Amino acid sequence: MRKRNRKVRDVQTELNITAFMNLMVVLIPFLLITAVFSQVSILKLNLPGNSAAEQPLEDDPPMQLEVVLRKSRLVLAERNAGVISEFPLLLIENAEDDYRSFDDAAFKNLNLKLQAIKAQVTDSTTITILAEADTSYDLIIRTMDAVRLIIPEDGSEELPGELFPDVSIGSAPDDPSVTSTGGK
Repeated sequence: MRKRNRKVRDVQTELNITAFMNLMVVLIPFLLITAVFSQVSILKLNLPGNSAAEQPLEDDPPMQLEVVLRKSRLVLAERNAGVISEFPLLLIENAEDDYRSFDDAAFKNLNLKLQAIKAQVTDSTTITILAEADTSYDLIIRTMDAVRLIIPEDGSEELPGELFPDVSIGSAPDDPSVTSTGGK
């Protein structure tokens, strides 16, 4: 057998990156133009704390509005005077999507009542939302929207005004309509 001697040639080739550079020149501006720039809005919340000792006592305390979120209703109350109004919540279930939502009537009525209160007490900007432990996220957010902004009645596209933009969130007290035996 013969051995063939092959000489290994060192082939030197240049790397042609012109096509790749052309692709990058087109692709990068396209991606930058089509990118979605999202805005994150931050809502400042005042969470309950140990501030009771810090607040001085006043002869005529300011109005302290509370919205208590119950399973079947929204309760608008003033901390010192008691319940102002109650708004029944109607649960809408969509069987196709397995999605549960609440009817808009309670939120609209709450908003209208708060507009009437705001017309009388113009200097107040704070409200407290008290939610039960198993309250849905959707109910809390929709209530926050109803107490913070004036909802246009006719569904127009005008900019809403502010009602009570300083929202505090806390835990709701036990429901007095539920008896100690567990019935409603």
